[in-house]
Amino acid sequence: MPLPIKVGFVGLSTIGWAATTLAPSLFQPSLQDKYKLVAVSTTSQESAEASAKKHAAQLGHTIKAYYGSTSQIAADPEVDLVVVSVKPWSQKAAVLPVIEQKKNFFLEWPVGRSLQETIEIAEAVHKYGVRSIVGLQGRQSPVVKKVKHLVNSGAIGAIRSTVWTGLIPREPHFFPPLVAAENKFTLDGANGVTTLRLVAGPQLDPFTFTLGCFNTVNATAATLYPTATILDRDGNPTGETLPAVTPDHYTISGILDSGAIATIIWRTAYSSTPGRRHLLWEIEGEEGSIRIESDTSSYLNIDNPMVFLNGEKVDFAGADGNVLDILVSAWEAYAAGEESAYTTIDDAAKVHRFLDAVERSLEEGKTIVL
Repeated sequence: MPLPIKVGFVGLSTIGWAATTLAPSLFQPSLQDKYKLVAVSTTSQESAEASAKKHAAQLGHTIKAYYGSTSQIAADPEVDLVVVSVKPWSQKAAVLPVIEQKKNFFLEWPVGRSLQETIEIAEAVHKYGVRSIVGLQGRQSPVVKKVKHLVNSGAIGAIRSTVWTGLIPREPHFFPPLVAAENKFTLDGANGVTTLRLVAGPQLDPFTFTLGCFNTVNATAATLYPTATILDRDGNPTGETLPAVTPDHYTISGILDSGAIATIIWRTAYSSTPGRRHLLWEIEGEEGSIRIESDTSSYLNIDNPMVFLNGEKVDFAGADGNVLDILVSAWEAYAAGEESAYTTIDDAAKVHRFLDAVERSLEEGKTIVL
């Protein structure tokens, strides 16, 4: 694909993840010759024009404003790549017109509300022969790259077992027991925004990218916080309470392709008290061990935890980086055509198939063979 890649951005308002993190990652100095924002599209004329004006002033060139159906921005002959960052329940409707226009696209995780929607998007991708990149940037993390190198180099011998323990903290007020009023959509199961899909899912990709896929899965779950207290913008209770619709604790176990036994534990809603570990990922080999840990974040797609090899801290390039560095690495891989180095719609479908198996295991109370 000729450079720069001309980008049309769907869902780029003046606030939120797209505005504060995803889009700025495209505007980093190292990508100036590789990407150029040429158009934006939102749900209303007012917001589209405000976004176009803001980013035109920031970038120093004219940006077109579209609103309504994404077929309009996709039909723009100047647009090479359409970046779609909208709520999960709007993702399929937003991206399918883009694919039908045979435009390459980026789609933010969770890539639809369910496995079925992800599969529908994947089928369209293969039908129209377009390239895809999805918001599973964990494998671009310097931590993941280093740990994968250590595993593949035989630094700890044959992998025998691994345990991942992650935390979704209370403070963002995204899930029970305390939920901000603007996040109430997480309490509607039909929206596809659960702790399993939205948070655990993105971390599964770097896990399996490093150690291989699961052959079997057996899951248990519990709801320790059955109700949500709704908070206003100042963090005060509004007086409204709503029921939780999905579990807040999961234990997922199984056997990997290598024969190693793996366990993933997710805890939700604990406060980030001093000393509470957000991430502890231990990989046990025949000849040693690797430990990845953080007291600030469980998310390998936005943070760089510490890495220890046989108890000794490992220094590596990019260890002091941040979420923008990780996103930039994904954009660089896409621009270079290095498909194995970034995640695609097929990777997203694989993650969702595994999450579906987790839910089946919970419903049927048995081990699921994948």
